[in-house]
Amino acid sequence: MQKLPFGRTGHTSSRVIFGAAALGSMRQEKADALLELLLAHGVNHIDTAAAYGDSELRVGAWMPQHREHFFLATKTGERTAEGARASLERSRERLQSDQLDLIQLHNLVDEREWQVALGPGGALEALIEAKQRGHVRFIGVTGHGSRVAAMHLASLARFAFDSVLLPCSFTMLAQPDYAADFEALLALCRERGVAVQTIKAIARRRWPDGDLRRFSWYEPIRDAEALRRAVHHVLARPGVFVNSSSDASLLPALLAAADEPLAAPAARELEADVARLEMSPLFVRGVSDAI
Repeated sequence: MQKLPFGRTGHTSSRVIFGAAALGSMRQEKADALLELLLAHGVNHIDTAAAYGDSELRVGAWMPQHREHFFLATKTGERTAEGARASLERSRERLQSDQLDLIQLHNLVDEREWQVALGPGGALEALIEAKQRGHVRFIGVTGHGSRVAAMHLASLARFAFDSVLLPCSFTMLAQPDYAADFEALLALCRERGVAVQTIKAIARRRWPDGDLRRFSWYEPIRDAEALRRAVHHVLARPGVFVNSSSDASLLPALLAAADEPLAAPAARELEADVARLEMSPLFVRGVSDAI
């Protein structure tokens, strides 16, 4: 597994970051089998969240033996300082870690929530306080939707976040407005040493109505070659990381794709996948921005 500097943090992270939402409703013994897969592929970065069911508990069970092996990140969806303080303390307890490497403001896209979280008495205030106390090392921000890249730019104008997380896929970047915002964000992050994590790299489309076979909220790409091209399309961008899907059954294929020598797929190959698999962007401005 290729590893690169995770922004200015000083940590060299695997290009695939384990998205621990996959553990949210999983038994510990099954989660432990995934740990062995991560170790075998050299994955050394875990991303979870307070809102991911029992994920923090499953990851926390690994920490007594493996804490030094992983860069450990979680998230809080709270918007006030009081709420974020309580959320972080609960996460530290569940993750069995006195100090977390990264705490992130979860899905900070809504304008009103953004004003609260980054304003006086907001969640950011509590996270800065936690960093000063040594409870966390770095602070990041995440988000979904078609406006997330623009909102991350606004967040970076307000505070020196250490990392951002947002969707990146061929279908999302085929939308000119999203692509322009994404490229502007990427340029600023490179300039400032802000780590860029991407999600939804292997999304095919939203689930058709009535389809209940869901381990992730979007329908993923399952065709092995199309999945490899989707992963390489993102990883071909220097310095960008891919967070794995909440569908754990896709983890072996995603890791295998990332282990291969990187080769940016041709646009015609990706366009053929879009047509053959009837792919569509998860988020379209003014049409489908909800998760």
